[in-house]
Amino acid sequence: MSTALIELDHLSLGWRDKAAIRDISGQFLQGGLYALVGPNGAGKSTLLKGLMGQITPIHGKIHLHIDNATDLAFLPQQADIDRSFPITVYDLVAMGAWARIGAWGRVNPTEHQRIAQALHTVGLEGFAKRSISTLSGGQFQRALFARLLLQEASLILLDEPFAAVDADTTRDLLALIMQWHEQGRTVIAVLHELDMVRQYFPTSVLLGGQLVAWGASEAVLTVENLHMARHLCAGDYL
Repeated sequence: MSTALIELDHLSLGWRDKAAIRDISGQFLQGGLYALVGPNGAGKSTLLKGLMGQITPIHGKIHLHIDNATDLAFLPQQADIDRSFPITVYDLVAMGAWARIGAWGRVNPTEHQRIAQALHTVGLEGFAKRSISTLSGGQFQRALFARLLLQEASLILLDEPFAAVDADTTRDLLALIMQWHEQGRTVIAVLHELDMVRQYFPTSVLLGGQLVAWGASEAVLTVENLHMARHLCAGDYL
């Protein structure tokens, strides 16, 4: 039986005492593959930031049964990243090795090989010396996934990993997520494509500013539950 990697205990998160999500309880199990779904403003990204420790709970607690400094990897939304920063694809990917080499550590031959392999895995061979500002949206997302590969974390949080990328990139990155799942890693992803969720993600957490449903995706993503989430957020479901 899988053990709980994360436990949420009547959790409320937000800013300046204004809750974006309220009174959520549940468990993310080790090795699970989870989709966070809900309308815009439902609190999906807020929950990921809470798990990352970027937001302090207003009420309740997050029990994280890993070392979040070394065993947790996070993919933010592309819009949250300054792509004008003068850095190469190689250096971006190398940041994934930070826990092993430190802020000022040298990229040794072993790490260099890991970086080269990660670039190969995501289809970016020959891109190492290019500036990240020259990449397309799909290429940049591939580079961010290569950085995740370097982290070798057991818990991976993905905030809209397929937003604004082409179909080929989506297919390749989804295959990587499935590999992580097969390796026994825990993946929690904010997703909007419900057909993809139903096909590939066995467990869903539906939010609407609060918990609407948590369980098997087919049971969670019902017309009634989706309507309730829309009603709670007073917005359109995307």
